[in-house]
Amino acid sequence: MTTISADIRANRVTRSLLGYGVLAGPFYVVVSLAQALTRDGFELTRHSWSLLSNGSLGWIQIANFILSGLMVLAAAAGLGRAVPASPWTARLVGVFGASMIAAGLLRADPALGFPAGTPDGIGTVSWHGIGHLVAGAIGFLCVAAAAWVLARHQSPGLARYSRVSGTVFLLAFVGIATGSGAPGFTIGFIAGVLVIFTWLAVVSLRLYRSLPCR
Repeated sequence: MTTISADIRANRVTRSLLGYGVLAGPFYVVVSLAQALTRDGFELTRHSWSLLSNGSLGWIQIANFILSGLMVLAAAAGLGRAVPASPWTARLVGVFGASMIAAGLLRADPALGFPAGTPDGIGTVSWHGIGHLVAGAIGFLCVAAAAWVLARHQSPGLARYSRVSGTVFLLAFVGIATGSGAPGFTIGFIAGVLVIFTWLAVVSLRLYRSLPCR
């Protein structure tokens, strides 16, 4: 009886952690889109969401990065507890969460006319701007890899979904990383972000439901 109670308590903790995997994506996307659609001079087809960290309201996006990253870290801990056979999944998702926090602390440089009044073009690249880009690149590569790694421990249907999600996000990242600023790449990366956060939510929810809590 004591063992069963201990297992149930452990499952409840794991479910709570996995719940953040469901919340992280919607939170990050809604907060980012709300700013993108209301801040003066911001263009969804031209500007990356990282640029929202600039200006008088930049603290909102900085907080968004940090809070979302903390949620992803919690989800990574939940994945580690729920899928002990795949410790690298949790580690890679954890690096993604940490990279989001770092991206918030290392503010992206103003560019491409945003915030309003900023000269067009890339402009001066600071040390924190470089740090932001490096943190993002590491995190993006890790979460794409996490989807592929977890696929080895899933049913055939979910495995295909994980591989497709990881691949789509990786291609979206490669497109935006070219630095061309083409609208198609910018929108494509937004779509990639939606895909990978949806993957994290789906995986977290499936594992959440598989754990008995009573």
